[in-house]
Amino acid sequence: MAKTICKILGVVFLLVGVAGFVMPGLLGTHLSFAHNLVHIISGIIALYFGFAGSLSGAKMFCIIFGLVYLLLGVCGFLLGTVQAPSMVGMGGVDNHLWKVLPNTLELGTMDHVVHILLGLVFLIGGFLTRADVGAD
Repeated sequence: MAKTICKILGVVFLLVGVAGFVMPGLLGTHLSFAHNLVHIISGIIALYFGFAGSLSGAKMFCIIFGLVYLLLGVCGFLLGTVQAPSMVGMGGVDNHLWKVLPNTLELGTMDHVVHILLGLVFLIGGFLTRADVGAD
């Protein structure tokens, strides 16, 4: 299951990374140049584990990547700040805007939701995969 999750989400990451350059507000997210690069690099790594990596490697990638994304989403909600009405741009109020790198990498409520969902999918893929280290 881990290799399949890596393949599917690797393609999704690449598509979102490329689409983010054209539609930076895709699905209410904050897709900046840096954010898009992270998605493209993540997609390439996921595709590697999905197609060329070992099953145990794909499993470990899913677990580690899943934890990172889940924590990223949770931290976003905890560390994000509520914008004052005077700070509202064209996108409206974002109740949990986390300025990781101001004006370079900023994550909003929808980003946090997507990161948590991705983290859960990767974790499910990793933990539901039976991969003995010496078996592949």
